[in-house]
Amino acid sequence: MSKKVFCLALGAMLLALSFPAQAQQTKKNPRIGLLTLPAAATPGEQAFLNGLRDLGYVEGKNIAIEYRWAAGKVDRLPGLAEELVRLKVDLIVARATPVVQAAKDATKTIPIVMMGAADPVGSGFVASLARPGGNITGMSLIMPELAGKRLELLREILPNLSRVAFLAHGGDTAHRLFVKEAQEAAARFGVKFQPLVLGGPEEIDGAFASMVRDRASALIVQPLFVNNLGQGPRIADLAARNRLATVSDVSMFPEAGGLMSYGADSQAMFRRAATYVDKILKGAKPADLPVEQPTKFEFVINLKTAKQIGLTIPQSVLYRADKVIK
Repeated sequence: MSKKVFCLALGAMLLALSFPAQAQQTKKNPRIGLLTLPAAATPGEQAFLNGLRDLGYVEGKNIAIEYRWAAGKVDRLPGLAEELVRLKVDLIVARATPVVQAAKDATKTIPIVMMGAADPVGSGFVASLARPGGNITGMSLIMPELAGKRLELLREILPNLSRVAFLAHGGDTAHRLFVKEAQEAAARFGVKFQPLVLGGPEEIDGAFASMVRDRASALIVQPLFVNNLGQGPRIADLAARNRLATVSDVSMFPEAGGLMSYGADSQAMFRRAATYVDKILKGAKPADLPVEQPTKFEFVINLKTAKQIGLTIPQSVLYRADKVIK
């Protein structure tokens, strides 16, 4: 009898011990959605994926990633966001303001990590940077607020600047913030301001014709055209042909032939976005994770472009540049 009891007890114990192991074996790897505007991975997405690897996440081994590329079509974003929601991903990573907007419209419950947004508070994504308060958190690139600095740089190299154009993308709700900040800066400096809000890249040629007709001598470019839509080289070429001094937020612009850029080190920010994914997958709630702002900014000048359009960059400006392309 005692032998039978012992066997039953041993069997029960072994069965109990098998439950945690079985649970561990059947536990599913997390699945995240990566929603972006480009047609394929750019250095921005790659920086984010590198950040995940730094934290121990290996795609196909302990994490699955559902990629959704909008191929430069802002109007495709809502449908792609809804696809990710139907797949019931654990969270959505969204790069750029219109992408975050599409994800926000698609779900109020799935966590959303902003890989980068121009102004999360101004766009209505979070209640405040310190207390997001909903299902969205991540990185703020504070792009519109630096409009005054970019215009100041243009005035330093063009002391007689009287008219500046601004190239904006109407499909990005943040364009209103960009235009507002730049317009207020232009008013402070006594510079006439010409906003050109486009529906897409196909309208760029017409926008340049308008700038030339109205005799603008400088152009500020909303970064969406450069780092998400891949229009940096085209805009830089058109500006050079028309001898327009140009500035944008991202270093990709002068690297593509634009004159200058001033803005946050976006690659570092995209890499940091991976830490939010890690925290949320480990149980943190987006509402409790403060939105992070950039601490490092880059000023890049392309001297080849300056020479091409007949500009001499003052030494006082060159000394402040983090990078000079010769």
